[in-house]
Amino acid sequence: MESEIVFIASITITSSMAVLYAAIGEIFAERSGVLNLGVEGMMLMGALTAFATTCTLHSLWAGVLAAMLAGGFFAMIHGFFAITLRVNQVVSGLALTLFCIGLSNFLGRPFIGVVSLKFEPVGLFSLDRIPVVGSVLFNQNPLVYLAYLLVPISCFFLGKTRYGLELRAIGENPAAADTVGINVSRLRYFYTFIGGALAGLGGAYLSLAYTPGWKEQMTGGQGWIAIALVIFAMWDPLKAVAGALLFGFINAFQFYCQAAGLT
Repeated sequence: MESEIVFIASITITSSMAVLYAAIGEIFAERSGVLNLGVEGMMLMGALTAFATTCTLHSLWAGVLAAMLAGGFFAMIHGFFAITLRVNQVVSGLALTLFCIGLSNFLGRPFIGVVSLKFEPVGLFSLDRIPVVGSVLFNQNPLVYLAYLLVPISCFFLGKTRYGLELRAIGENPAAADTVGINVSRLRYFYTFIGGALAGLGGAYLSLAYTPGWKEQMTGGQGWIAIALVIFAMWDPLKAVAGALLFGFINAFQFYCQAAGLT
């Protein structure tokens, strides 16, 4: 029974990370007043860029950085249309997703079936020796540990810092923020970039850790789930964790049922 609990809990965590990264990024973007429906496309481009860079440079962290830059780049395209040109944000985001799906399918063809480096589980300060909990929480790959840091940092930033207050101000009352000297457009561009970078990081997690490799549309709609998760979480990173874990548990239970022959 203990091994089954460990299996389900471990898969729950690993299955939830990509959507969690994307959701936290979307929280920052939406808090600034920019709705980004291009998350799915940015995750796809992040996954492809991460894998292609890792194959080329033989460096996992170079792949992660490239994925974040790719996600941020496409987010800035959305930002240009949504912030500068004031195009309908829904239309801009959907168009960007469709474009990224087609572009990733085209550019990713040479990498289908290619085997490259991947992030392996690493025990954290011998904490993985703790019964049950240790093997679940502290025997994960480095990108999972990075998420452990990202969540409390995001909560502190949004709730306890002046910059977090400015972020909420430009999203909730941009006119008032502008009157006190806050550059609304510049900050919206910045947080839109952050949102895209984290979506790209979620894509990198998929291609370098969760299911190493590249295949067309490998995100499987997780970008859309991340957008729904933001609303479910009411733009709160802690609640986003709960939603992401629920998504991960559903995946884990599905895998368990398949392994146990219950399907």
